[in-house]
Amino acid sequence: MLRRTRDATGLARSAPNEQHRAVPSDYVRNQPDFFAVGPASAAAAVDVGAGIWCSPGMSSSYLVATRDGRIVVNTGMWFEARTHKRNYDAVSTAATRFIVLTQSHTDHIGGVDTFREPGTQLIAQANIEHCQADDERIHGLRIRRSLPFFSDVMGQPGYVRGDEAAIPPLAKPAHADIVFDDRYSFECGGRPIELISVPGGETIDSLVVWLPDDRIALVGNMFSALFGHFPNLVTMRGDRMRSAPAFVESVQRVIDLEPRMLLLGHHGPVVGAERVRSECERIRDAVHYVHDATVRAMNDGLDVWTAMGEIELPAALDLGQAYGRVDWSVRAIWETYAGWFHQQSTLDLYGVGPGYGAREIVELAGGADAVAARADVLIATDALAAVRLCELALAADATHRASLDAYRRAHERLLDEHGEANFWLTKWLAGEARGAANRLTRLDAGEASADAAAADAP
Repeated sequence: MLRRTRDATGLARSAPNEQHRAVPSDYVRNQPDFFAVGPASAAAAVDVGAGIWCSPGMSSSYLVATRDGRIVVNTGMWFEARTHKRNYDAVSTAATRFIVLTQSHTDHIGGVDTFREPGTQLIAQANIEHCQADDERIHGLRIRRSLPFFSDVMGQPGYVRGDEAAIPPLAKPAHADIVFDDRYSFECGGRPIELISVPGGETIDSLVVWLPDDRIALVGNMFSALFGHFPNLVTMRGDRMRSAPAFVESVQRVIDLEPRMLLLGHHGPVVGAERVRSECERIRDAVHYVHDATVRAMNDGLDVWTAMGEIELPAALDLGQAYGRVDWSVRAIWETYAGWFHQQSTLDLYGVGPGYGAREIVELAGGADAVAARADVLIATDALAAVRLCELALAADATHRASLDAYRRAHERLLDEHGEANFWLTKWLAGEARGAANRLTRLDAGEASADAAAADAP
């Protein structure tokens, strides 16, 4: 488990993660995980060389200095932008000539207005309009699905699934002055800049900023949030599936540049041409391997759950799994090709949820007390089975105390076994345990209020 701290620059520092000690990459073994990521708070921008400064945050922002003005690459969340701008103004007060967005997620575009000046040109890949249209269509879903993982950052600390969610207004969209399809080149203060589309990144409008004279690539979150870890081909907070073949092709585009340094959306940098190439090739080959193994399993007649359990990376291609996971990506690849109907249950073809028929099953088992008691026994040896039993009991009676308590303790057991190895799974397990505890507290409060009212009654 990582010991997470931030040094005086605001960059995350940590001890190595035990889970990743077997990963071939020294870089991965010695980098922080996603728990080390937080809102921009650095007292100053970090000089990464070649006239480039980094202001870390929910996603790192970069300043590229030229003799004719500034280029800002990504602007952070709206509430981080003032910190980024203060840090960059301490480096240079020259005009901001260009803003470049490596993708359209809110942790990249939120501070555009803070940096935009008269004459500033905003550049993005042409698919930014499609991505922002998605953001607008499912805004409420995105907020509700993000809260279990980012409630503190989103201003609703203590939120648990099932709570009422405060839905903030939709963030102001970023309207680009210049968009391009595949490549776009420009020059600022004698520095040539090339922008290269990499639609296999986190969004289909992802791009890489390439500084050919310095052989430096600013890749944002093209490799997902943690470089050297398996990419998130599906995100737990809700988004479109990400294409594994497109990801592989996008990584190859970076390899073909032959960079000597990668500047990332989180942590880093990755320094040295040989290291950059070897890390990128391992990531490329690992995702290609999982894609092909999944397709082979589909064609061989395996079901998706068997494939999720059996497909593993060979040791030479092992990546960290602190953000994305191989088993989740197997399912994402499968459902990208074949859709959500796995031909396992007729109920999937009807408008019924996973709790359909639970009341009958629970009654057959002797009632909710008996089901909760069995779940309690299983927690120590098979916590997942305990969770399933509790889900059935709670589908039949959402206020059943023993089932809520067993559900809480089963998730605590899973969390203890997991040990914060993966950000998304850790946040989910902790949130479900906290949610069950909160529901029990509310039941107690409701009963106490009812008792007090009864005592006051004439």
